[in-house]
Amino acid sequence: MSSAVWRPEDDPDVRSSLEEGEVYRPDILEVIEAKIDEMSQDLRALSLDIHKHPELLYEEVHAHKTYTDFMRRQGWDVRDVDGLPTAWIATFQHGTGGRILGVNSEMDALPGIGHACGHNLIGISGVAVACAARAAMEQLDISGKVVLLGTPGMPSSLLPRCRQLAYYGEEGGFGKVKMLDRGLYDGMDACLMVHPAPGPRHSISLSSSLALVRYRVEYTGHTAHAALSPWEGVNALDAAVLAYNNVAVLRQQLKPTHRVHGVFTGKDWYPNIIPDNAVMNWIVRAKTTAEARDTARRVRACFEAAATATGCTVTIEDVQGGHELRQNVALGEELRDVVRKRYGVIDYEWGIHSASTDFGHVTYAMPAIHPGFSIPTEPDGGNHTRGFASAAATEVAHDATMVVSKALAAVGVRVLTDDAFAKKVKETYEEDKRTRGA
Repeated sequence: MSSAVWRPEDDPDVRSSLEEGEVYRPDILEVIEAKIDEMSQDLRALSLDIHKHPELLYEEVHAHKTYTDFMRRQGWDVRDVDGLPTAWIATFQHGTGGRILGVNSEMDALPGIGHACGHNLIGISGVAVACAARAAMEQLDISGKVVLLGTPGMPSSLLPRCRQLAYYGEEGGFGKVKMLDRGLYDGMDACLMVHPAPGPRHSISLSSSLALVRYRVEYTGHTAHAALSPWEGVNALDAAVLAYNNVAVLRQQLKPTHRVHGVFTGKDWYPNIIPDNAVMNWIVRAKTTAEARDTARRVRACFEAAATATGCTVTIEDVQGGHELRQNVALGEELRDVVRKRYGVIDYEWGIHSASTDFGHVTYAMPAIHPGFSIPTEPDGGNHTRGFASAAATEVAHDATMVVSKALAAVGVRVLTDDAFAKKVKETYEEDKRTRGA
């Protein structure tokens, strides 16, 4: 892994590998670059503030106030979202009519390890893209609307259940899905977001991610004295252990691109009492939603077999699942063009290709793009490690965030200015919709 992950001391010069030719509307990109360069230090301070105050499970109170105060100072119309107390929306309109560009900023951290997925960088990238698009619209008189969404998750009334199920942030709370359901993405002609990950230096990735299905499994048995009369008991812990082993055996027959992982717990477990309860939380992932659902049916059979073998009753809850990323072809081609001519490398292997994100639902609902971008990490310091949390606070990671934000803003503004391109974006989305198989 270490040979494919870049370090700050790696040679930073990529000019010799850039493609020749001009990007679409160089005047637009010049405004974008100037605006992001102008804001860079303020964005760096914003990122570090969020990084120092990690919040999870949709309790991003500090992040909500920090981002909304920042956007109001930039002159944006900012409002909260009913039922999602830490969500927020910042909008800017120029001229009359025009298309609508959506941008996402995430805010949540991970339990115990802070911003170990780099959402502080995602948050400031969304701000950078939105503000750069606004600058181009104002300076070059481009009509349209920009909508920046601060995306958390479930309302506070569901927090105890979230903690119990250990479903966190983009992979668990499905805040974007809830905002989709509330119509907050309605009318967008394209939606943009980024995510950091380890990878080759100067690399911006257009990989997909994995779809997922989630299960909450509860076994109910009967207590008994474990020494005096164990035959009177029905052991729910045995059912959970057996289910876990059933899945372990199943993995041998799964495709290497599929992932199945879970944990189990219980209440009032003691060695001298036959446990009458056990709760399991499982995630099944695959390249597409159709594949994930197919494998999930086989995993579900593992749970049911364990109940039959132990005599327990089982309740299987199919919790909110997630779609894979469907990178819009036209948006992706434009991003590749900008990156290869101005900034570095496009790849299709890195990013968050083996993880999952609720932005997958956004890509199913509208034309959207979600590039990954590489930041320097220590060996074995990828996403969801303390090493990645440290990396997300470095200056070189900030610089990489500014680069991908410039490229993404250029793609977004082309949606607003180029009728033929906007038509192609919609057409490629409709074609993907016909062929996605789910």
